[in-house]
Amino acid sequence: MGVEWTPLISVGGTNMAETANTLESNAVARQLIHIVEDDEEFRLSLLDLFQSLDMDAQAFESPSAFFDAASTTNAGCLLLDVRLPGINGIEFQRELETRGYKIPIVFMTAHGDVAMSVNAMKAGAVDFLEKPLQTAELIDAIKAAFSLDIDQQQERAHRVEVRRRADSLTRRETEVLGLVASGLMNKQIAFQLGISEIMVKLHRGSMMRKMEATSLADLVRQFELLT
Repeated sequence: MGVEWTPLISVGGTNMAETANTLESNAVARQLIHIVEDDEEFRLSLLDLFQSLDMDAQAFESPSAFFDAASTTNAGCLLLDVRLPGINGIEFQRELETRGYKIPIVFMTAHGDVAMSVNAMKAGAVDFLEKPLQTAELIDAIKAAFSLDIDQQQERAHRVEVRRRADSLTRRETEVLGLVASGLMNKQIAFQLGISEIMVKLHRGSMMRKMEATSLADLVRQFELLT
């Protein structure tokens, strides 16, 4: 079946081409729309639409084709048909998580399955669109998915950076980090580690510098990312 596209649709006061440019300019890196849809005509219609908007898209006819070609590090979103041969979209959503794909999902369905849509949203889907798709609604959903993807990329990058900082600590500085983050005072830390309070202060100062912590609250937030 084809996709129901309406003529040039305004989204937030701009036309679709302007919207696509906004999506790209707001992205950390150019993002890719991954389409998983077994209906070839519908799949090609989506590719044609995104090409007309200068948005990068790649289409797959099945989940297995996606897993064979898609990288876990690709930026963007997944546009996923909820009913696929051999596996439904909800099962595929779970498989993505198992395999380490951290990519926002926009579901498509021609059946309007309310229970399935609720389960998909609970599992973290960005949106659940009914076919025939409306262009403005589709672009809005992709925009939301891209925004979520950028946030998730930044969070993952921050976690990696915090881990790098923590790995630079000595064994004693690591011990002090954990005790400071648990709320102990220098005197209590000194007693627990069997060292002087002056040494605690020295280790604490070095640890704070290496962790690039601007405050105790900042240090605790970083520590929580390590656990």
